[in-house]
Amino acid sequence: MSDLNRRWTQRDIVTVCALGLAFGVFYLGWVQVWLVAQAAVGPLAMDALMGFWMVGGIVAAYIIRKPFAAFAGETLAAVAEVLTGNPGGLILIMTGVIQGAGLELPFLATRWKRYDLVILILSGIAAAVFSFVYTWVRFDYGKIDTGLLIAMFAIRVTSCVVLGSFLGHWIGNKLNRTGVLDGLAIAHRA
Repeated sequence: MSDLNRRWTQRDIVTVCALGLAFGVFYLGWVQVWLVAQAAVGPLAMDALMGFWMVGGIVAAYIIRKPFAAFAGETLAAVAEVLTGNPGGLILIMTGVIQGAGLELPFLATRWKRYDLVILILSGIAAAVFSFVYTWVRFDYGKIDTGLLIAMFAIRVTSCVVLGSFLGHWIGNKLNRTGVLDGLAIAHRA
């Protein structure tokens, strides 16, 4: 990617902000799904549903295809979620920053040259790892049985791939087919 193609345009910035706001609202609604699921199946519900909280950053990166789009999309979604009613406050914004850093890592590893499904899957996996380490520290996972930890991690990775990577890929392609993304990087892919 040339330096010119790495520069963010005003449209890129507005698009990532709009995606962040939209996914922040969706994330707030997803909290309600998580609470119902947690009441039904217990603490594994968070891991099973975690991937949806990654989709905003994946969609932003897939559409914009510029350095730090995944990080910006995910962080802005966390800020929007707080501003639209989630009482998590700064801890939730910190969560978005950590998830966004995980999402961004595979794109950085390719020097922001690849945005195919394989990289989106790796982005979801990296976000699962980053978020798992973060929740390990935050919720003291060291006291949890090893078998349960392995199950939690496997469920979280699967969720981040399915509800994050595959869903993000699908959303990006569906939006692109409408023509609303004409002029953005996704519309110019080979």
